[in-house]
Amino acid sequence: MTHLDQSTVKLHDREYRLPRHPTVVVCIDGFDPSYLEAGIEDGILPTMASFVQTGFHATAKCAMPSLTNPNNLSIITGAPTESHGISGNYYLDTVTGQEHMVLDDSLMRGSTILEQMANRGVRVAAITGKDKLRKIINHGLSPSKGSICFSSQCVKDCTESEHGIHDVEQWLGQPGPSQYSGELSLYVLDAGLQLLKEDRADLFYLTLSDYIQHKYAPRSLEADKFLQQIDTRLRKFVELGAVVAVTGDHGMSDKSTDEGKPNVLYLQDVLVSKWPNSGPRVICPIVDPFVRHHGALGGFVRVYLTKKSDANVVDIVEFCRKLPQVEAAYIGADAAAIFQMPADREGDLVVIAKKNAAIGACQAEHDLSQLQGFRLRSHGGLSEQAIPLLRSGPVEIKGYNAVRTWRNFDAFDIALNY
Repeated sequence: MTHLDQSTVKLHDREYRLPRHPTVVVCIDGFDPSYLEAGIEDGILPTMASFVQTGFHATAKCAMPSLTNPNNLSIITGAPTESHGISGNYYLDTVTGQEHMVLDDSLMRGSTILEQMANRGVRVAAITGKDKLRKIINHGLSPSKGSICFSSQCVKDCTESEHGIHDVEQWLGQPGPSQYSGELSLYVLDAGLQLLKEDRADLFYLTLSDYIQHKYAPRSLEADKFLQQIDTRLRKFVELGAVVAVTGDHGMSDKSTDEGKPNVLYLQDVLVSKWPNSGPRVICPIVDPFVRHHGALGGFVRVYLTKKSDANVVDIVEFCRKLPQVEAAYIGADAAAIFQMPADREGDLVVIAKKNAAIGACQAEHDLSQLQGFRLRSHGGLSEQAIPLLRSGPVEIKGYNAVRTWRNFDAFDIALNY
């Protein structure tokens, strides 16, 4: 590791020390605490068990909504979504009336810890499974700063000028993985390990895919194998001298009936039948290019009233609260304040599903055939906020036993400051 000035960078009123040792922050996509608890109890996750026993462990909360884009940005900014502005994977432009997927950092506000570190001469490696996320976490990074940033989804397209690396398949000795596979995540970790062995980075952000967690529950053979493979790679990072912090972007819940059918409220269909003159439009911010995971169904939706009418938003909120699949409903401004989301990008109202249910827009818009016979497992709501926060090695935190709500966006603080 190169010698770095031992001062700090500051972002969103938090300071972070420059890494004194190789430092690796891993975001396990869909890392519900139940996977960790079952794996440790069954003795199949010895590395993460050692983090719990001799390092740092807390059950933390992710940012709302409990989705991939908002939480990855919260992790690398150390702040809730109101600070960086990305509060979904998908949104409605209220000026044009057009719906858009968030595929890059154009809507992001401010900087990231990764960018600030790179500006101070820290060699940053940011690797992700999904290329749409790579174009977000790449904010402010460039090969000219010594940064490497690429996705395992698009390793064939890597160039030195854009990604800081080329011929990844040949370099790593592995072909690029399928985007719908657990190998998409393992490739990220293997690439990070190789960069560490070659001393090509000081600070790593490695963020995975939740393909396995969407399909397989804790203690299934497939989930156990996948988590074991992650655990083995975490041990290798520690053996190579790295400080390792692990968290998740969101949890995961089974959202099917006892008969195995998706338990879904198609909210736009319901609202149109009751308030047709208000033009209710339901936006599912879980929508992303990996729709086979979840059929674009999650636990959090935004509702926009697109026509002037006599419909009272308070009445609509109260109506939604009484629906059997709904855990909570709020006027948009109230939801933004409660969950620290950007108020100017909020809907007229927000509706959140119960743990065992999902909310969609119109039934005709959701292709459940892509679940391919698997139970619907998804996220987005309050039920999926809990995620583990772990760190290798002894940690001394003043007031650690005091009551505190840990967040997944404390990960860089835990990794760098203790």
